[in-house]
Amino acid sequence: MEEMQQVVDDYIRQFKVGYFSPLAMMARVTEEVGELAREINHYYGEKQKKSSEDEKEIEEELADVLFIIITMANSLDIDLTEAFEQTMRKFETRDKYRFERVDEETSE
Repeated sequence: MEEMQQVVDDYIRQFKVGYFSPLAMMARVTEEVGELAREINHYYGEKQKKSSEDEKEIEEELADVLFIIITMANSLDIDLTEAFEQTMRKFETRDKYRFERVDEETSE
């Protein structure tokens, strides 16, 4: 994740405008998640894509979401590796037994 944050930072720093404000980036996150939702709906939902719509892949939309999340984290000086590790610790403790585990035996 550190490498991805550096790649994004290098990309953004080549432009005079630099990072957008957190509010502008939040709007971009919302926009990109909406585009991802649209693609998911086309592939797995009932709404078919119009013939006039561009072909996009779910992978492309997920990567767009990842890019803007990394951009936002960079602008707020957030280490995503550290933040992710904290989140995983939370899930591994709080939600450890929330769902049926694959390694649990089932009694009949």
